[in-house]
Amino acid sequence: MRAMRADSFTEYAGLKLVEVPRPRRADGRVLVRITAAGVTPLDHTILSGGHPRATAPLILGNEGAGVVEDPGDSVLSEGARVMFTGLYGVAEDGTYSEWIAVREQDLCIIPDTIDDATAGGMPVAYLTAQITLTQAGFEPGKIVLAPAIGGAVGNAVTQLARVQGAAKAISTTTNPAKAEQARTLGFDNVIDVSVESLPRWGRSPDGRPRGGYRHRQRGRCPDGSRARHACLRWRSHVAGLLGGAQDNDRCHGLDLEAREHERFLPVRSIACGESRCMGRHPAATDLR
Repeated sequence: MRAMRADSFTEYAGLKLVEVPRPRRADGRVLVRITAAGVTPLDHTILSGGHPRATAPLILGNEGAGVVEDPGDSVLSEGARVMFTGLYGVAEDGTYSEWIAVREQDLCIIPDTIDDATAGGMPVAYLTAQITLTQAGFEPGKIVLAPAIGGAVGNAVTQLARVQGAAKAISTTTNPAKAEQARTLGFDNVIDVSVESLPRWGRSPDGRPRGGYRHRQRGRCPDGSRARHACLRWRSHVAGLLGGAQDNDRCHGLDLEAREHERFLPVRSIACGESRCMGRHPAATDLR
């Protein structure tokens, strides 16, 4: 079968179109014919040599959509349309290929109202968004502030918060055209920070900032990376972005120390699958 493989982690020059053996279905796996492969920032991180668990040669692609060709002993039927994400394209070959053997527990049936191209780009963003809302303590009636309405995660957080009963789901953009487009699509509470100041949304009635602390971990995540995470021990009625954290809070077993006071902690990330902690992960950038 054909696949786009990173023969070396040397930016895009390392990507090669190659012929590789078609994978065989193993126990607990389902053979899927790929119809759409999602592209995420994780692919760029790996291709740039920034992920400690990835080794070349590696077929990239952390999410995708396709059709079940061999369901094995799973509950799925042959021909079912599915989408998925997992460790594919990181610890094992991923979705930039014609076929892939997927763990049954990673698969989700695609609704008839969603096409394959859309479904192939949904799992990472929407799972990240839901994990963020859950760990931030979101409940119906809370206010959610998720920046970057034009980004996959910011858009997904906003949409999920709305359908789950947020009192208000606020997002931002730095582009007037994007702000207008978002409002046309039904996103009423979009702040264009190129013309409007954001901090007024982050103050309590008495004028004090509803902020918390930005933290950094000391040491490594359980998956071996040196990513820095924003602690998710929120103590505010505003979920997703605003909240407080104490200096002695702990994040998946690692000591944290306060760096500086922050009103806003960006929710534009992917989940650390082992630690279940949200942040800029894997170690792509500092939180500065």
